[in-house]
Amino acid sequence: MTGPLDGLNVVEFAGLGPAPLAGQLLADLGADVIVIDRVSAPQDATDINRRGKRSIALNLKTSDGVGVARDLAARADILIEGFRPGVMERLGLGPDDLPDTVIYGRMTGWGQEGPLAQSAGHDLTYLAQTGVLSLMATADAPPRPPLNLIADYGGGSMFLLLGVLSALIARGRTGRGQVVDAAMVDGVPAMMGLLHGFVADGFWTDRPGENWLDGGAPFYRCYRCADGRDVAVGALEPQFYAQLLEGLRLEQSALPDQNDRTGWPELTDLFAQTFATRARDVWAARFAGTDACVAPVLTLAEARATPHLRARGTYVAPGGVWQSAPAPRFGGSAPRAPQPPGAPGADFEAILTAIGYDAKRIAILKRDGVLT
Repeated sequence: MTGPLDGLNVVEFAGLGPAPLAGQLLADLGADVIVIDRVSAPQDATDINRRGKRSIALNLKTSDGVGVARDLAARADILIEGFRPGVMERLGLGPDDLPDTVIYGRMTGWGQEGPLAQSAGHDLTYLAQTGVLSLMATADAPPRPPLNLIADYGGGSMFLLLGVLSALIARGRTGRGQVVDAAMVDGVPAMMGLLHGFVADGFWTDRPGENWLDGGAPFYRCYRCADGRDVAVGALEPQFYAQLLEGLRLEQSALPDQNDRTGWPELTDLFAQTFATRARDVWAARFAGTDACVAPVLTLAEARATPHLRARGTYVAPGGVWQSAPAPRFGGSAPRAPQPPGAPGADFEAILTAIGYDAKRIAILKRDGVLT
């Protein structure tokens, strides 16, 4: 079986963060993803976002380099770029420079227009400006960076993928591609429907650390155990909460009601004191097989060794580098098995030959410093 995206041709302009992840996920599912790098370099087996891709390194400061890039992009179904607005146009590689069948995926933090469109930023910046980061504060501490998972990859990569694949479906009806403006400051709020609903009905307050999902609820937070390791508690539903209390050996009738917010500080202190009496794995064993939604907080190495993730093959180690297996899974398709990524620029000959460049022309491009 082949991947569900077998036959899809993608050109990705090398960059950082969400665009390379989007390209990797397309390649995992069978797309032929060609990365246009600026400079060739040795293979880096730890650059997981390059897995499954081919690469050509071009000097885009030369007209011939831009011409090669344009030839490649013109034959693509999807183009992905993550530069500031206007960069690709100045290179002569903007949407108007390509056939109207190309789906042009643009990945930025701020979007293609607006007062901040030319400003720099990172995941934390976009979370701060969308109001989302404020929801991750606690009563006595500022928000902690949630790695770069939410804006870069959640609001960025995933919405870029949603956009370009939606445009691909639309092209099947209209015969025309279109520009997809994927901005993290648009994608992050789009993931907040549940929270916006909570705010609208008064269930969520602006006071940090006093709400269901922000660590304020004693039944949805993490606790430190006797050995210095942690457990995660997610017993939101009443029936799950009852099993949590049973595992902690606490009588519900003697405690404040689960959703009585005035009693949350008391419950939090009691739960913290109780979890601190035993080691993490003792609690994990006690709650195993229950619906209390209590889980040990594992390191990455521990997670790879868990029976469930081992049974599913969630983690793989091509070339000795641990990483995730392709996701999601399909009943009638086989995503590409991860392999160590190739070196930037390593595939120039095969790539150029496939679009009709002969050996003499390729040799001239090399001589003239177009192929870097």
